[in-house]
This record gives sequence, structure tokens and C-alpha cells, in this order.
Amino acid sequence: MAIHPTAVISPTAEIGDNCEIGPYCIIGDRVVIGNETKLHSHVVIQSDTTMGERCEAFPFAAIGGLTQDLKYQGERTQLIIGNENTFRENTTIHRGTTPDSATTIGDHNLFLCYAHVAHDCTVHNHAIFSNNATIAGHVTVGDHAIISGLSAVHQFCRVGEHSMIAGLARIVKDVPPFMIIEGNPSSTRGLNSIGLQRRGFSENDIRTLKTAYKKLFLKKDINLAKQLEDFLDHEDAKNAKVQRLINFIETTERGLVR
Repeated sequence: MAIHPTAVISPTAEIGDNCEIGPYCIIGDRVVIGNETKLHSHVVIQSDTTMGERCEAFPFAAIGGLTQDLKYQGERTQLIIGNENTFRENTTIHRGTTPDSATTIGDHNLFLCYAHVAHDCTVHNHAIFSNNATIAGHVTVGDHAIISGLSAVHQFCRVGEHSMIAGLARIVKDVPPFMIIEGNPSSTRGLNSIGLQRRGFSENDIRTLKTAYKKLFLKKDINLAKQLEDFLDHEDAKNAKVQRLINFIETTERGLVR
């Protein structure tokens, strides 16, 4: 373990084996940092944050800050981070608002410069936040989702797995999985075919998801519930990946970007 002499570390913090803590880092009370994690200079990890193994944080990342929710009453809240996450310069990640609603980050996520994750969010695994990508409170981001630069997601929205939000997009409804979203106001532009190919989806899965896109999203002037009801009788609706899309649609509370 290598800790620079200018680092300030709370006596209640727990630092794992083979960690590197660089110059002028500050680690707060009750912070837990897993093995082989590296903090470059000037990283701040505030109290009650748990960070997993082999994570990396670059200068001026501010991780575990207090919620900005006005309902916050000063309780001890948490940020829980998994393994092998990267936080580039000036990333900000906030803790939950209440003791039973931690902000959680899964494994293998990449947060580029100035990315922001607000209070009470859940980010699953292998997501990418490009520069200045921002999610408000209580947002859920699915596996392998990409949120491009200068885009913003409204509070309580869901970003579906394997979706891609284009740069400068404004998201105020749920982003369906497997799709590309673009614009302000945003709309579904098509299936994220290239992304799905890169992640090993079969030709049949991509074909059936493309059929689902055409049946459910192209005709935006027709009621989605009626389109979904008609599509359920289609043979492609039985595909396991399409079933995940259908379940996402059926469980939306904010409506879908179409």
C-alpha cells in the first residue's frame, strides 16, 4: 500500500491491500476502499462510502458527497460502489437521501470527465457516462447503457440495458432497452444494432429486436398499449431478449421515449 504523505485519511477509514492514495487526497469517516484501488491526486471520498476492488479515480473526482435533495434531514446515508469502476476528472457521485436508500454503482462502469450521478441512483454494470453526462436523483441505469456527452436524464427515469443516449439529449421518460435515443425533445431513432453486435448478440436476437422496434416505435401516432397487445401474438415476441423489452414497457411509470 502506497499512501502519499499529503493525503488526509480518517482514522475510521478502511484501506485495502495494495492501494495507491495519491497527493492531497481526502478520505472521510467510515470509508471502505477495496484492494488494489488507485486514487490519483486531489480525489475526495466523503464519509460512508464503500468502494470495491481495482477502482481508479482521477484528480478532483468528488465521490460520496451529500445528497442535494431538500428532503435530507442529516441522517447517515451511503454510497456503495462495486469493483473495477473508473472515475475520470471532476466526476461527482452523491450518497442516498435516507438511510434505506443508498446510491449504488455496480461493476466495470466508466465515468468520464464531469459526469454526475445524483442521490438515490442505481447504476448497474458496464455502463459508460461520457463527458458531462448527468443523471438526476432516483434514476436507474441498466447494464451496458451509454449516456453520451452533455445529455441529461430527469429524476425517476429508467435507462434500459444496452441502450444508447446520443449527445445533448434531454430525457424525461424511460429509455427503452436496446434502442438509440436522440434529440430534444428526445425520440427513439432505431435499434442499437452495432452495440448489440459488439456485445455478442446473435443475428436472430438482433433481427427479432428490430422487428419489435418496427412494431412498437415507428408509428408514434398509435397508442403504445394497443401496439403492444397486437405484437404479443407475433412469433418474435417469444424471443427472450424481446421479452425483456416487453417487460420494461409493461412496468414503466413515466412513459417511454418513442
